[in-house]
Amino acid sequence: MTMFLLTPVLAAVVCILIVWLFKNAGRSIERRKGEPTGRAEARPWMHEDFKDSTDLCQVEEDADESQESEENVEHIAFSHTRYPEKEMVKRSQEFYELLNKRRSIRFISNEQIPMEVIDNVIRAAGTAPSGAHTEPWTFVVVKDPDTKHKIREIIEGEEEINYLKRMGHRWVTDLKKLRTNWIKEYLDTAPVLILIFKQVHGFAANGQRKVHYYSEISVSIACGILLAALQNAGLVTVTTTPLNCGPRLRVLLGRPTNEKLLMLLPVGYPSQEATVPDLKRKRLDQIMVTV
Repeated sequence: MTMFLLTPVLAAVVCILIVWLFKNAGRSIERRKGEPTGRAEARPWMHEDFKDSTDLCQVEEDADESQESEENVEHIAFSHTRYPEKEMVKRSQEFYELLNKRRSIRFISNEQIPMEVIDNVIRAAGTAPSGAHTEPWTFVVVKDPDTKHKIREIIEGEEEINYLKRMGHRWVTDLKKLRTNWIKEYLDTAPVLILIFKQVHGFAANGQRKVHYYSEISVSIACGILLAALQNAGLVTVTTTPLNCGPRLRVLLGRPTNEKLLMLLPVGYPSQEATVPDLKRKRLDQIMVTV
C-alpha cells in the first residue's frame, strides 16, 4: 500500500525536475544569445564605423527607393596587350620582387614628396573594380600641418584607450613583437596623410540614394592597389585603422555622413633611422592550393 502511495509523489517530483531543467535550459540559450560570454569578450573590439553591415542588407533597405539606371552605357572594343610567355614570367617575377620589398614603415621623414606622384597613385587606386561600377571611395589627402596634428591628437587619445582597455590582452600581446603603441609620431612627420573613406551609399542625379554594392570589398581592393602603387613609386607607408576615431575624423575633414573611414595611410620617404622587424612571409605552398 505504501508503494502505491509513493508512486504519484515520485511522478510529481520527476515532473517538477523536468520542468525545472527545461526552464534553465531556455534561460541558458537566451543568455548565450543576448549576453556576451567570456570567450566573446576576448574577441578584438571594433567600432561600429568598421563593421560592414553586409551590403546585401543595405540593398534590401533601398530596394523600394527609385534609382536612376545606366542601362544604355555604350560598350566598346577591349584593348589588350598580350606578352610572350617568357616576358610574362619576367614581368610577374619582377613585380613580385618589387612588392616583396614592401614593409610597414612607422619612421617616416618630413621631406616633401612630389604631389604629382600622389595624384597618380590615387588615380591608380581609382581603377579598382567595384560593385556595379559605383566606385564607392573617397581619398582625402591631408598636407596641412595643423590638420595633421589634430588628426594625431584624436587618434592617440583613442588609441591609448584601445591598447589599455578595448583591444584585449591577446591582441596587445601579439603586437609586442612589432613594438607598436598608441604614440603615432608619423602622423605629424609624414608629408602626406591619405584617409580612405568608403561611401556606404551614393546619390543619383535626382538626389535619391544610390545603392553601393559591396562597398567594403570594393574600397579594400582600391586600398591594395594604392599600396602597390606607392611601393612602385618608391614611397613608404603603414596601414592604420584608427579604431573609434572615424566619426570625429569625418567631422574634422568635413566629410558627409554617408562616408565611413576605412583606412589611414601616412605617406613619405623612410627616415634615416627607420627599422623594421625581421619578419618572414609564408611560402607559396602555404598560401596557394591548386585543384
